[in-house]
Amino acid sequence: MGSQHDFAEFYSAAFGPLTSQIHAFVGSHAEAQDLVQEAFCRAFGKWSVVSRYDDPYAWVRRVAWNLAVSRWRRGRLVRLWQRDLAPPDVPEPTANDVDLTRALAKLPKDQRQAVVLHYLADMSIADIAAFMNSPEGTVKAWLHRARAALASSLDVTDDEVTRV
Repeated sequence: MGSQHDFAEFYSAAFGPLTSQIHAFVGSHAEAQDLVQEAFCRAFGKWSVVSRYDDPYAWVRRVAWNLAVSRWRRGRLVRLWQRDLAPPDVPEPTANDVDLTRALAKLPKDQRQAVVLHYLADMSIADIAAFMNSPEGTVKAWLHRARAALASSLDVTDDEVTRV
């Protein structure tokens, strides 16, 4: 063993059975594939050593299982945290919210980010400029162009855009 060819044969033979085991544990085929793939990536990085083990499959299986258990533990902590900190009730989006989201999606990234930071995060132009690492004049131009584009998309006046 030890060559890339040997690894490819090992991978082909072992990936499916190990994925089935991990899938049975985590309950998600895609997550199982990710975990097993990560285990094989680690094996490939150490293949010159792992290939000389009496049972390289046992090493990869142990790594995959360790990864699965670690992810399960993290998920369990997240679920406990979410249970203890119930999210506040958030109202359903209105038709205006949906229209605004669609109109925002049409803006260039920098304009969209500036609008969101200014109107939703309530950041000043100076703070946005520092956050986006851009001159204040550029941020003002982005906001001006974005308001004009949003007014056109939403069929409202430029002043009404700030109230939507």
